[in-house]
Amino acid sequence: MSLEDLPDPTQVEGAPHPRDTVRLLGQARAEADFLDAYNTGRMHHGWMLTGPRGVGKATLAWRIARFLLTQAPDDGGGLFGAPPPPETLDTDPEHPVCRRIHAGSEPGAFLLKRGPNDRETALSQDIRVDEVRKLKGFLHLSSAEGGRRVVIVDAADEMNVQAANALLKLLEEPPAGVTFLLVTHQPARLLPTIRSRCRELRLSTLPPEDMAEALAAAEGDAMPEVNTAALAALSGGSVGEAIRLLNLDGLKSYESLVALMATLPRLDRIRALALAESITGKANEPRYDLMLGLFDLFLARLARAGVAGTPDPEAAPGEAQLFARLAPHEQAAMKWANLHQTLGARARHGRAVNLDPAALVMDMVLEITAAAA
Repeated sequence: MSLEDLPDPTQVEGAPHPRDTVRLLGQARAEADFLDAYNTGRMHHGWMLTGPRGVGKATLAWRIARFLLTQAPDDGGGLFGAPPPPETLDTDPEHPVCRRIHAGSEPGAFLLKRGPNDRETALSQDIRVDEVRKLKGFLHLSSAEGGRRVVIVDAADEMNVQAANALLKLLEEPPAGVTFLLVTHQPARLLPTIRSRCRELRLSTLPPEDMAEALAAAEGDAMPEVNTAALAALSGGSVGEAIRLLNLDGLKSYESLVALMATLPRLDRIRALALAESITGKANEPRYDLMLGLFDLFLARLARAGVAGTPDPEAAPGEAQLFARLAPHEQAAMKWANLHQTLGARARHGRAVNLDPAALVMDMVLEITAAAA
């Protein structure tokens, strides 16, 4: 595999790249907070864009980059006075900066992301210090040109210790005119000193109506007819996760899981074995990861139903009736919550040590069966 063939770690498969996504839905509060800081002269050199994976953090980072790089320099107002403060982060798509960003050739923007591994056969599992050295080279070369520059780190919680310390030095002594935008799914994984040098922009999950519009924008004519309310429930309001579920037929898989669990406590073993066998083999690794996630979602929703009542909307036909039967009260909910934690830890361990997928899934099914009995 050549370097050109490596996937882009900042792009969800099947979705446009965040730099090409012009509209951002459901995050008006975060946009307004940034715009207020810009208009009132309280711009910080470092920003952390936080929130669940797939809610638009990278898209917002690129919107901010386009906005900053297309703003006219502050010359004190000139002959005709200062222009009115901008009311949105919207930019003209025909602006030269926007066209260059779309082409990946804007000299004022730098994307710090995971690079290739040592053998250049796949992506590295983390952002390494070599990538930060490239960033330092960019800052050094671009400093002579002056003007604003924007650095996007996607995702900042993927940096290893050496890379994080190297970036920290840049945040401690930021070059003039540089704005750092750190996309982070798990800010607790960042060095406390990095967090203390950034201002946070918190992004929230999307409600079903925004989810439907965002998916339509991402999928275009390829958008299948799906129950967007169920998709929003299973994806946790994350567009990125919703696209992954669509790509892997996740709604249908969850329906199959609910149908299997509806046979409890008299487990349909033939159906259970078929489910376990369907996620074996190298080609089925994405489906294996999906199924482990769906088990986790099922148990979490089941435990919650025992406390808060049956889910609305249902994520699969018959889910509400099944939950009412398996978790009729808070005591049952507590047992399911404990099992949720136990099986979640077991699944993570099994994935880490490469246990046989079919054996791991069948073990989880049997544990749930025993609890249901």
